[in-house]
Amino acid sequence: MSRKLPYWRSAGQLAGDPEVRNFQEGEFPRGADESPGEISRRRMLTIMGATASVAALAACRRPVEAIVPYVVPPEEMIPGVPRYYATTMPMGNSAYGLVVETHEGRPGKIEGNPLHPSTLGASSALIQAAIYGLYDPDRSRGIREGDEHRDRSQLAVALGALRESHLAGGGEGLAVLVEPFSSPTLHRLAQRFREQYPKARWVTWSPCGEENSDAGIAAATGRTLVPMLHPGRAEVIFSLDSDFLVGDAEAIRHAREFADGRRLGSETDTMSRLYVAESRMSPTGGMADHRLRLKSGRMGALLAALALELGAPGSRRAGGTADLDLAWVQGLAGDLERSRGKSLILAGSHLPAVVHAAVVALNQFLGNVGNTISYLPPVDSSRSRGEDLPGLVSALSAGKVRTLLILGGNPVYDVPADLSFPDALGQVETVVHLGMYRDESGQNAHWHVPEAHFLEAWGDARAVGGGLSVVQPLIAPLHGGMTMAELLSLLVHEEPRSAHDLVRETWRGLLPADTFELRWQELLHDGYLKDSALPAEELSVVARIPSELSRGGGDGLEIVFRPDASVLDGRFANIAWLQELPDPVTKLTWDNAAWISPATARSLDVKNGDLIELSNGGEVLEIAALVVPGQADESIGLTLGYGRRAAGRIGDGIGFDTYVLRTAGSPWIATGVTLARTGREYPLALTQDHWDMDAVGASGRDQRLGAILRTASLEKYRRHPDFVEEAVEMPPLVSIYPDHPYDEGPQWGMAIDLSSCTGCNACVVACQSENNIPVVGKDEVALGREMHWIRIDRYYTGSVDDPDEMAFQPVTCQHCENAPCEEVCPVSATVHDREGLNVMVYNRCIGTRYCSNNCPYKVRRFNYYNLTKDTPELLKMAANPDVTIRSRGVMEKCTFCTQRIQAAKIDAKAAGRPLAADEPRTACQQACPTQAISFGNILDPRSRVAKQKKVNRNYELLAELNNRPRNSYLAKIRNPRPGEGKA
Repeated sequence: MSRKLPYWRSAGQLAGDPEVRNFQEGEFPRGADESPGEISRRRMLTIMGATASVAALAACRRPVEAIVPYVVPPEEMIPGVPRYYATTMPMGNSAYGLVVETHEGRPGKIEGNPLHPSTLGASSALIQAAIYGLYDPDRSRGIREGDEHRDRSQLAVALGALRESHLAGGGEGLAVLVEPFSSPTLHRLAQRFREQYPKARWVTWSPCGEENSDAGIAAATGRTLVPMLHPGRAEVIFSLDSDFLVGDAEAIRHAREFADGRRLGSETDTMSRLYVAESRMSPTGGMADHRLRLKSGRMGALLAALALELGAPGSRRAGGTADLDLAWVQGLAGDLERSRGKSLILAGSHLPAVVHAAVVALNQFLGNVGNTISYLPPVDSSRSRGEDLPGLVSALSAGKVRTLLILGGNPVYDVPADLSFPDALGQVETVVHLGMYRDESGQNAHWHVPEAHFLEAWGDARAVGGGLSVVQPLIAPLHGGMTMAELLSLLVHEEPRSAHDLVRETWRGLLPADTFELRWQELLHDGYLKDSALPAEELSVVARIPSELSRGGGDGLEIVFRPDASVLDGRFANIAWLQELPDPVTKLTWDNAAWISPATARSLDVKNGDLIELSNGGEVLEIAALVVPGQADESIGLTLGYGRRAAGRIGDGIGFDTYVLRTAGSPWIATGVTLARTGREYPLALTQDHWDMDAVGASGRDQRLGAILRTASLEKYRRHPDFVEEAVEMPPLVSIYPDHPYDEGPQWGMAIDLSSCTGCNACVVACQSENNIPVVGKDEVALGREMHWIRIDRYYTGSVDDPDEMAFQPVTCQHCENAPCEEVCPVSATVHDREGLNVMVYNRCIGTRYCSNNCPYKVRRFNYYNLTKDTPELLKMAANPDVTIRSRGVMEKCTFCTQRIQAAKIDAKAAGRPLAADEPRTACQQACPTQAISFGNILDPRSRVAKQKKVNRNYELLAELNNRPRNSYLAKIRNPRPGEGKA
């Protein structure tokens, strides 16, 4: 029988599952008292293999072309002092401006570029993990023709022969299958390719494309346009099955603007209101003030009901509204009507084109276009021209294509199964594949060419808003990789051209000729060309609600495919950091699973870890089930990117290949599917019940949940500004020890605003990159031995079927002034310094783990294995040289990035100045897209952290224990309609 808890972390905890209770109440993780045994060098390389490569010896080499800040190290360069370069990470039609730290020419920590509009100085989990993609030992090494190694000159001869052959026929029999891109240089080369080969086929393919959005907007406006959202300007936002705060291409900017529109300094401030309708729980759904769970196939009917309530042109009654919460729709319509011109409606890219057309019409009807949303020309011209993928596959099968160039991507793995792309590929005489891995597509090609990582490459890109930025290499290609521009130039130029020359040639047409060199240097320094964003397009056509929107549909079981939060479409499958990163919602690691609602699971007698069979159009997938609160009934959520066969030693054989169920006609939402039980089980490594705070007993733990995570509605906050003090009755805080004075600065502290945290995991990976935190593998995670210094606790409130709310709480070492861990360490391995930090002396630690047992926050991590025992010296080059590598038998935890504190002190002393108010910045703080984390000197009233700690929402975790933590939290505030929030 379930118990009524204020907040709960899993369905098992809510139901009082004895297994969950035993795990949570354990003094140590399961198996902690067992001998960990030896770990072989092979196993160590398996779980750490994605971190570096013996080939990193080439990290001592510098690119030949000039990059900023230097080419030849200047005499004043000080060994050990890092240098920073601005560059750009291109990804599809997006571009992320970065600043990368280098040590003696070796790229290291990645941060967002404050000057770039897509990152604004922040980053994401995928961006943070990109550095280890550079050092991945499984990256392709050398050009191959079949199984034979070739050099660049031999490739140039082969492509030169193909060039002459196809030029004679105007490109007849030649085809290019390319990933989406936004590079001006590639667009220039693509245009030249089309001019030289007018009969050739040019097809753009991405398994996570925007075809539905493009088609819907084109139907509504008559043009191919790209929506540009401005959530910070909106008072009311309605998200229709869109994870725009974490899962969207522009999620970093969206999250920053959204958080700015909800940031509260006091109870008198205002904040926006977010409505979310979605089929599966998402981080955006967790931030919602009003959330509706609904099958993706019914989103059109919901939007039709909203349009009718608003009286939008062309609206009509939807067919079948029994499953729609019309009261919810009426409340939403009222808020949208009251916020005309200051509201925003958006839809997930996977929803049908008719939904996107209706979104254009509603935003136009509400006066939002030009205010909270604008429409821009696409940065990728292939979005508005070129052939579709099924047409290309038909041509391949019919033998009409003699030469196929696959430029990026992995179509053998990710093209919809019903197109039989591998079979069609076998009919082509010559297939040339460019990719960073000799993956499923590379192994089926006649020629495979290793692609240069963006940190090794010259290039350029446009952000979604049109802003131009440059890609400059920080290191020479480790494995002789080529860029897409270099390979394409072999077909459009008679002589091979370097990427550096190709990019400069493009920019000579974009920058003033008389000041080109000066502006070029400025561009390399800033990484971004100011004032280069594209102007918004005027919508001359008045869009109407499409009649097809009101039709019924969505009956029976559906499957909804979405990119995975960690590996995306599969391209990051071989990065161990991301494999071990818990999913923001499910907390699943090292796998994907079929998301099923509790009600659907009960009706089908399915539980967590059960292997089930999903059938769609004759294709069958066997996959593990995962029961997820907040999932829509009769809707199965599947994530892409797993079940790889040629990803590398990390990614091979992990999870389930859900691409086998996708079809070209309906790649995102499949209806009429069937589900059957197999009677077998599959182990899943979930972290959701690990490291539960205050595990003395279930009763005490449950009673404290309301005090651990404190939330209120804006209405309540205004009525009771001091509500955080009501969460727990504070006893007299008396200590038998005399207080230590912490009145001389600096004194370091942190504050985390729970109203801004989206649970995106950027801080977790940033901390891992900065502090050399190892991965341990699926088996060890299942035992509760994951090593992350930051965990993000995810809480629900309400029923397990339809939770009222979901919230996130990042938990690090609290750096208590009265630290209970320090009192029990027999060798003083954990002590306090004069600046308030709880520090670790690693060479004193003898591994008693008394400190972990005595820590009420459960934030200490123990090294059960010596993962560095057999690490080659060159492999260590992937690590941060400013942070100690811990060994077996040593406890570790968050240090508040003490190495950054010391570096800031040294820099300030060298410059003859005091530390700035908000200097230094921790890795988690710098990565956070929403600026939820503030850190600094709490004695400096100018610092942001000192100001945050004076906000009346500020509270400390388990303050009644008199630990005096330096880390504090600002209670989460939601903004539901008055009278509908939590009491």
